Amino acid sequence: MVVAAGRIDPKALVRDGYDRASQAYRGDDAPLEQSGYGHWLRRLAKRIEPGSRVLDLGCGCGVPVARELAKRYVVHGVDLSPVQIERARRLVPEASFSCADMTTASLEPGSFDAVVAFYSIINVPATEHAALFGRIAEWLRPGGWLLAIVGKHGGTWTERDFRGVPGVSMYWSHADLAATRGWLAAAGLEIVEEGTQPEKGNPGFAVLIARRSAPVSG
Repeated sequence: MVVAAGRIDPKALVRDGYDRASQAYRGDDAPLEQSGYGHWLRRLAKRIEPGSRVLDLGCGCGVPVARELAKRYVVHGVDLSPVQIERARRLVPEASFSCADMTTASLEPGSFDAVVAFYSIINVPATEHAALFGRIAEWLRPGGWLLAIVGKHGGTWTERDFRGVPGVSMYWSHADLAATRGWLAAAGLEIVEEGTQPEKGNPGFAVLIARRSAPVSG
């Protein structure tokens, strides 16, 4: 287990977990329709134009999300795991990638038409979610879109033997959905669509599509 100052270091645990379980978590190919990727990417595609700039937060090895997005958009992926980023650069050469913590990544304000975060914000401590949504809003152009899959009920825990890899742990941190809605609103991100993944999940994950408020003219 990764520890810092006598306690778990969430970022180190996540980085180490995905480094060591990268292949077990996902091979070089993954069905687009698994875990709702295809369905929700099609919902996003109705809202952005071909050639748009899209940021994939927590991109992992780049499949299936960055690979699918790169067919129509200019894609940049960010992930905490060096192993995942190395694989993403090999598997999706059409996109660009950087190895960084999404909560501290240096990205140009207003430089993206859309941001997607599939099952990645839930690896970030919930105490950092509000600030993260604020950063996402800054990275989006006015009128830009966020597609995020997040938890529904608050809770933080570690999972042992992640993806069946002995000795590998993973860190999870979910915020209550009501809190997430409030943080999005405070960041100027208006939710326009909500869903559950899987569709009949109990409780499943919350899927949120939100739009950055455009400046008021005049």
